[in-house]
Amino acid sequence: MAGAPAGVTSAGRPWPLGVTVDSAGVNVAVYAPAASALYFCLFPEGDQQTEQRLAIPYRQDGIWHAHFAGLGAGARYGLRADGEFRPADGLCFNVNKLLIDPYARSLGRPVRYHELMNGTQRADNDDPGSQLDPRDSAAVVPKCIVAGPPAGPDPASNRPGHDLPDLVIYETHLKGISAAHPEVPAQLRGTYAGMGHPAVIEHLRGLGVTAVELLPVQAFFDDEHIAKKDLHNYWGYQPVAWFAPEPRYAQHDAVAELRQLVHVLHEAGIEVILDVVYNHSGEGGADGPTLNLRGLDNTGYYRLLEDKGHYANDSGTGNTLAVHSPMVLRMVLDSLRYWAQTFGVDGFRFDLATAVARGPQGFDTQGAFLQAIAQDPVLATLKLIAEPWDLGPGGYQLGNFPAPFAQWNDQFRDGVRRAWRGDVLGQANFGALLLGSANLFDHSGRSTAAGINFISAHDGFTLHDMVSYSHKHNEANGEDNRDGHDENYSDNFGVEGPANDPAITEARGLRVRGMLATLLLAQGVPMLLAGDELGNSQRGNNNAYAQDNELGWLDWSAPDRELMDYVRRLIDVRRRLPLLRQRGFLHGQVRANGLPDVRWLCPDGSTPTAEHWQDPDSRALALQLRGGAHDPRGEALDGSVMIIFNLGGDCEFQLPGTGGTAPWLLELDSALPGHPAGTVSERYAAKAQSVVVLSCGG
Repeated sequence: MAGAPAGVTSAGRPWPLGVTVDSAGVNVAVYAPAASALYFCLFPEGDQQTEQRLAIPYRQDGIWHAHFAGLGAGARYGLRADGEFRPADGLCFNVNKLLIDPYARSLGRPVRYHELMNGTQRADNDDPGSQLDPRDSAAVVPKCIVAGPPAGPDPASNRPGHDLPDLVIYETHLKGISAAHPEVPAQLRGTYAGMGHPAVIEHLRGLGVTAVELLPVQAFFDDEHIAKKDLHNYWGYQPVAWFAPEPRYAQHDAVAELRQLVHVLHEAGIEVILDVVYNHSGEGGADGPTLNLRGLDNTGYYRLLEDKGHYANDSGTGNTLAVHSPMVLRMVLDSLRYWAQTFGVDGFRFDLATAVARGPQGFDTQGAFLQAIAQDPVLATLKLIAEPWDLGPGGYQLGNFPAPFAQWNDQFRDGVRRAWRGDVLGQANFGALLLGSANLFDHSGRSTAAGINFISAHDGFTLHDMVSYSHKHNEANGEDNRDGHDENYSDNFGVEGPANDPAITEARGLRVRGMLATLLLAQGVPMLLAGDELGNSQRGNNNAYAQDNELGWLDWSAPDRELMDYVRRLIDVRRRLPLLRQRGFLHGQVRANGLPDVRWLCPDGSTPTAEHWQDPDSRALALQLRGGAHDPRGEALDGSVMIIFNLGGDCEFQLPGTGGTAPWLLELDSALPGHPAGTVSERYAAKAQSVVVLSCGG
């Protein structure tokens, strides 16, 4: 049935959008309100050019629709739209260009740029022209595949259901985590099944992470500037099909294999958060190819400037989707619900979320996208994380996204890096960051889980490189080292890159362990970058977006097993001590037992003054935590936790009394990562560049 020619054409329905299988054939519904004609184009399997072009004759509310009898799952297709071609007015119809259905559930192969995809002819200087490109693109455009009911276990049936404040998130690239893993069979490396291999799952379980955040897996595009350098889009931030899993990670069936991966992760108690891109598409600016949205409804899908021939570029990639527009918002919501229900994913991280939430008047906390998410019965209960910035006007909105969105906290990243590098603690806002950044998030009933803390992410230095390089080294990207962040708040300890000096190696190790402790002991939700626990390096490249090779993949050849064990202990300490992951913000208020919920201490036991925080020689402070005074859950927490942050030289701390109920117990010392737990007397000698955790049950 999949390869049979289409039979009788009937009206079908204008919903749902996309191609839907029923017992008699397929229903096709495509939004293209300004098109003069729309075609459903069928291709035999293995044949890129032989085409059966079927007119879609019915139209309602801008949606072209028809039912084609005799077709079923597995049929290979594309779309063509005819209409006016006036790029200066935003009209870019070109029936010669085969289009990828934005609602396609599966693609036959990855999408890689070819000049035949261009909708306009280019001038000799390679600038976009105003003339229609008459060349047919069918031979170079991957075909969409009609999807039937998904097979295999339902990954939505075994969700772990962790509370957001209890998560330890592990940001990873789906391919990169297994592409060079020696215990994963060669034929599985870099695939959905490779990440689901027991060797990878056991590593994640052994660490104690409770959620993975996957870089984009919605089908994406190797755009022109990458293809011309013979590189590949590694990170995946150029989407072209918002319902289809990326085919390059599949062995046979991307849908079935990703569903199986999510199911396996859920069985291990690990949730799955997807990094999704709804702020722009892979079609780029006016000089980009015509792949789908541009050829279906350029003036509706994109935010155009007043002259209509140019695109708003709040994403920095050439275009910006008009998510405030009803049909674009519908596509985004349909897509999100599809991933939640079909693949069972537990949440989403929204790339450049300010652009997604921006309306005609700018960023709006009551705008269409944020309101739609908040009331959606499927989506509102998931983990929703905003990257709260973009390149547009008023783009930096950290702290301003409403519930239920948590937000990436880049101020935590920069402040912690600065403090450990040697900046004055007060100027780095070190104390506020450790207590959940209340200055940003303690409003509108938000909890500490509103902030996602991180010190490294896919975009920037790995933790190893943060203590090994003072400058970025992105030459492999072919952009003369102009790309990537210039200010990394990093430190090479006197040698740029690898060092043979044992003293430098030891100092770097102390810094890494201290920063990891700061991340995992702070209030808020911690996010680890995959490989930081291994000592993974990208050789100083802080923008490995096109490095689909050993530079971008995790290096498992010589993992730092001592560091891995240390990260396991840190995560276990966080899990065992709920005082480290409280919901309510701590402001030093008095509990019912007469004790403050939080206090800072100098090494001599005194309370630090404002001058202490601004003193460049004041590099050691202790933080004592109890349950939050104004949080019923916090009041129910017994005992206290003492965390010593010694960012300076060796220092002895006078410990406060415990009321005689129990002694202080040493949980962890970052300078002595293998040291066993044990009781501690009235004083503790904190080594230089260390973090110490003590607990008291009384």
